Amino acid sequence: MPQPQSEHPFAAPEARPGRTWDVVVVGAGHAGIEAALAAARLGARVALVTLRADRIGEMSCNPAIGGLGKGQIVREVDALGGAMGRLADATGIQFRMLNTRKGAAVRALRCQSDRHLYREAATYMVQNQPGIEVLEGAVTGLEIVPARKEPGAGPWAVAGVHLGDGRSLMAGAVVLTAGTFLRAIMFTGEAKSSGGRVGEASADELSAHIERLGLQLGRLKTGTPPRLRRSSLDFGAMEEQWGDPDPVRFSYETPAAGFPSLPQVPCHITYTSEAAHGLIRANIHRAPMYMGAIQGVGPRYCPSVEDKVMRFADRERHQVFVEPEGLQTESIYVNGVSTSLPAEVQEAFIRTIPGLERAEFLRHGYAVEYDFLQPSQLNHTLGVRHVPGLYLAGQLNGTSGYEEAAAQGLIAGANAALWLQDRAPLTLGRHEAYIGVLVDDLILTDPREPYRMFTSRAEHRLLLRHDNADQRLVERGAAVGLVEPAALLRLRAKEARLEEARRVLQSLRGEGGKSAYDRLRTAGENLTAMAQELEAVAALGLDAELREALEVEAKYAGYIARQETLVQRMAEQESTPLPPDLDYARLQGLTGEAREKLAHLKPHTLGAAARIAGVRPPDVALLAIHAKRHRDSRS
Repeated sequence: MPQPQSEHPFAAPEARPGRTWDVVVVGAGHAGIEAALAAARLGARVALVTLRADRIGEMSCNPAIGGLGKGQIVREVDALGGAMGRLADATGIQFRMLNTRKGAAVRALRCQSDRHLYREAATYMVQNQPGIEVLEGAVTGLEIVPARKEPGAGPWAVAGVHLGDGRSLMAGAVVLTAGTFLRAIMFTGEAKSSGGRVGEASADELSAHIERLGLQLGRLKTGTPPRLRRSSLDFGAMEEQWGDPDPVRFSYETPAAGFPSLPQVPCHITYTSEAAHGLIRANIHRAPMYMGAIQGVGPRYCPSVEDKVMRFADRERHQVFVEPEGLQTESIYVNGVSTSLPAEVQEAFIRTIPGLERAEFLRHGYAVEYDFLQPSQLNHTLGVRHVPGLYLAGQLNGTSGYEEAAAQGLIAGANAALWLQDRAPLTLGRHEAYIGVLVDDLILTDPREPYRMFTSRAEHRLLLRHDNADQRLVERGAAVGLVEPAALLRLRAKEARLEEARRVLQSLRGEGGKSAYDRLRTAGENLTAMAQELEAVAALGLDAELREALEVEAKYAGYIARQETLVQRMAEQESTPLPPDLDYARLQGLTGEAREKLAHLKPHTLGAAARIAGVRPPDVALLAIHAKRHRDSRS
């Protein structure tokens, strides 16, 4: 029975009919799209609730997908049946493989997108997915009911959402993907207004409702640069930057024939000037972060132009990427000058930049400060540990970026549906996917700044290359039901072609009887330069991407074997559970910092404990002993 009102943090639940939906997804950004699609693919009836149905898949900031560490995530989302890779391929107007002069572990695909076509394609995909209904409305609260007795569960569970117009949507699980909209405030200089994006309101009531569940919130900040009119810019004064002549696709489902489907266009590069830096310094007291109006911390790796000028005072200039937002729009995204300075200051310093002297502003830059939930309160399913039925994804969890949001949405949506079906959850290890690294990093920290994925965060990044995402994850997705049988057949055909190519290369002998496959392991050699071998491999029908995968596999075989051995060695720690009722405060020998961090984050395994900042190897060794003693005493 519900507790008395004096003890209950919410209004007493009214008598309501049984659930109408299996899963309610709140928010239709990149996380919400993947969450709704994943749950629906697993057979759930999904209500996708958004403030505006014409903003599904909105690219609020940079109209681009992928990048270092992020392109790999898009490939992984695609391998698990997600939408982002297909949407990027269908709407990309420039594709570039980054880090091609570096090793295969850090190469990543990026594309510039037509933001309007991306939104249209995302809307079409969602609206045509069986099992999803899109509903407009403002979610103001959660339907809270007494929880069933489950290990680790708190007193309350989620059973739906309340809308501002009085409607209640009853559901077995709720996935919140509220982005930057919780108690959000937008800043341009001294001016501020409520909202998480221009033209869209803040979700203040929902934020307060989450707090009443006893969940810890924090504040973060993000920002966006001005948008300029294309016809007002002098592109002749800038460096032209084209994409790759033979671009690579994000999605394994995108046909090679006819790709890319849209005309490809250049971006341009220019630089800030000393005059611009002088104007920024002279007006820095009017920047919201510097005047103390914003308390939330912004992304360190995507700083505002104010931060760049003040923190790197010795730099004479900073790079600016001038990027089109689409084929049929005048809007230009000025990447590198994210700012929340007053409008008149923005206009003044932008017009000192070469090529932008006569720039006309379509929209000024602004900053957004918003609430996020400390992700240490989640488990590896992205479910809230103590609130059954509640899942969170995207910037609400303290991340930045479309790609990180999409990955979380897929994991949260899939696990919400699997939980309702009493099936095993979908979780990925750090050695299996960048998505696994992302989720593990989040739940083992309390971010003090927006989290962004980089290849350097993945200790097994040589195993997590962009070229093998399907080999790593398609079978996992198919076993759960996220991936269509055709994807599994495509994977089998690819593996068969690769195996035949290995056999052919092993059979071709050169000087000294060395096989062509072994010669590929020699530094400086590559398959393209080996004419006879290339001809034999080409006869097998291998495209450029498969030839690259074959070459990478051969060249890095020794290093890959070492990483796989390391993964196996670490498997024991990863599979050693830590008792949920272990009293860390009473454990002898651990440092004070280790006890504090372990008590707060409550890692599920010894391996997870070892990855917590402040927990040192001696602490881990002692923790293993204490955990064994605890288990022995209980048995």
